[in-house]
Amino acid sequence: MFSSVLKKIAVIGAASSLALLAACGSSQEQAGPATVTLLTHDSFVVSEALVAQLKKDTGITLKITTAGDAGAMVAGAVLASGSPSADVMFGIDNTLLTKAANADVFAAYTSTNLDSVIPELKTDTGNGFVTPIDYGDVCVNIDDAWFAKNQVAIPTSIDQLTSPAYKDLLVVQDPATSSPGLAFMLATKAKFGDQWTNYWKQLEANGVQISGSWTDAYESAFSASGGTRPLVVSYATSPPAEIVYAEDPKPTKPSTSVLTDGCYRQIEFAGILRGTQNEAAAQKVVDWLLSPEVQADVPLSMFVFPARANTPLPEVFTQFAAKVKKPLQLSATDVDANLKTWLNQWGQVMGR
Repeated sequence: MFSSVLKKIAVIGAASSLALLAACGSSQEQAGPATVTLLTHDSFVVSEALVAQLKKDTGITLKITTAGDAGAMVAGAVLASGSPSADVMFGIDNTLLTKAANADVFAAYTSTNLDSVIPELKTDTGNGFVTPIDYGDVCVNIDDAWFAKNQVAIPTSIDQLTSPAYKDLLVVQDPATSSPGLAFMLATKAKFGDQWTNYWKQLEANGVQISGSWTDAYESAFSASGGTRPLVVSYATSPPAEIVYAEDPKPTKPSTSVLTDGCYRQIEFAGILRGTQNEAAAQKVVDWLLSPEVQADVPLSMFVFPARANTPLPEVFTQFAAKVKKPLQLSATDVDANLKTWLNQWGQVMGR
């Protein structure tokens, strides 16, 4: 999912290899039936102790293979559909799910832990092919100190971002190259309907800056990171990360906050890759991803919310992660059918 502050942390135990996606299953056979290869994106993190406990409890050795961002990962999985070099894929989100489903990437499986998932996500299984593991909201983040210093009112709606008061203050990511950038574009489509391109015309006239990646936008252009723009598209969970990754002595509260209007909900799933020769062990890994122990590890490993109900959250999350009451979403089918057109329309409006 989420190419966010997670870029700051290394993937534990991962071996990056996009080329592996297109390979046949020979490496799997050599690895033996007790090894399960987990294909994921480059923001995936899980504690080494949990991987060791999985082996102790089940005999399964987990091999983690990363394949770039979620889009690159899914594109590779589509090419290898039916002849995967991995057994399980984690990190496909609700904007890409239909693309994988249409390519028959997954084998059907209902996790034994599915009943533990929070009610609003429990039915999001891609018709029984994937399991929801975590979720998060992409939102505009605010440099509160900048607004206080310059005596400008903090916006309360993304509608206001087109007004002269916020001219040259917003930086967003290119939706063609960035996952949060795509989520924000979809949020505007969900919120403004047929008028969504008019909204972008107004943003463009009001000086919105487009960055190629979350890293460029948040760590270079955002004023809280030393840039000049006090409004940036990021995550509802970015403020807790500001605390966790701050140098000592850590601040008692983040200097940033979240505009909870116009947020887009991203859900990340795990699924068993069709054609795996290791299906029984792969099912155990999907169940493990939804176990209480792994779910409790999710917030501070990947800075998203666990899908399992009643999972305890760390204090930095309960205090500073923004709670979005009405996140925006489009159906995966709608996104898959129209995304190319929408990206072209966005490019025409923004001159890119």
